Amino acid sequence: MRRLYSFIAGIVAIILILAGTSVYMQKRSSSGSQSDKLVIYNWGDYIDPDLLTKFTEETGIEVQYDTFDSNEAMYTKIKQGGTTYDIAVPSDYMIDKMIKEDLLVKLDKSKLKGMENIGEEFLGLSFDPDNEYSIPYFWGTVGIVYNETMVEQVPEHWIDLWREEYRNDIMLVDGAREVMGFGLNTLGYSLNSKKLEQLQEVELKLHDLTPNIKAIVGDEMKGYMIQGDAAIGVTFSGEASEMLDSNENLHYVVPSEGSNLWFDNLVIPKTVKHEEEVYAFFNFMLEPENAAQNAEYIGYSTPNEVAKELLPDDVKNDPAFYPSQETIENLEVYDNLGEKWLGIYNDLYLQFKMYRK
Repeated sequence: MRRLYSFIAGIVAIILILAGTSVYMQKRSSSGSQSDKLVIYNWGDYIDPDLLTKFTEETGIEVQYDTFDSNEAMYTKIKQGGTTYDIAVPSDYMIDKMIKEDLLVKLDKSKLKGMENIGEEFLGLSFDPDNEYSIPYFWGTVGIVYNETMVEQVPEHWIDLWREEYRNDIMLVDGAREVMGFGLNTLGYSLNSKKLEQLQEVELKLHDLTPNIKAIVGDEMKGYMIQGDAAIGVTFSGEASEMLDSNENLHYVVPSEGSNLWFDNLVIPKTVKHEEEVYAFFNFMLEPENAAQNAEYIGYSTPNEVAKELLPDDVKNDPAFYPSQETIENLEVYDNLGEKWLGIYNDLYLQFKMYRK
């Protein structure tokens, strides 16, 4: 009997050990929520890593840099909770959505140093009218990158993409708002249209473009365009900048009739655990020298006007990446369309992609 008791006691001990190990592993699996470091949740390769090192050297604050590949993925992770993110970098329409769903912490502006360096045109925008929640990080456009050795005429307007000479020679960035957006611009409509007949007309117009489309891709477009695998790509200005740096035959143009003007901003999610460290990082990134270094590394346009003046002349005077005021006036920021209309955009875009196959 004593052997039986000993056997049972041994079994119970094993169960308790296993249970303790399970709890420990669960805690380890959500280590983001236990991190002693400042946790930054950002797009991949969207900050000069040397700046993270410099920040730690200057402040003693260690950084954990986690990445996401879409606004929606970032939003879902933060909304679910359970993981600490002290700083996130959503885009304009997603900032609006997160504010409305109480997922962001208001800024304590008394702790910010350097906001005066941000250009007035980048403040007070529709997604955060009083900049109560967000600090401008980068901005840019959606446009056309082309290889001058592979086109007879420069594609300056969206309608040029439909030319027969570009059959099987155009790459598109894989995004519903971007593709539906240039379709809307081609027909003279708003990027934020909520008129079903206009959106359906765009889908039909895009169907006519399918013979010219070589591929609908993501980050790999950079390599393809650099290697000369396609004559034209529709992409973001920062992606285009990297392409241009690697191939002197590539150029980027923003159609003057209209396109997307996007903004990525720094925000504080509700999951924040290190608020004082957050402000140290914000102030560090607002310093013109650091903002300029980041802009040179990333290739996107900086909203920091003092930092812009520190950039090389061929960068800050390039109208492809710092468009004229006349062009900017025809650009639109993506609105938060709401679930219903975003679903319609996505459905029509998927129909277009299926039709292409």
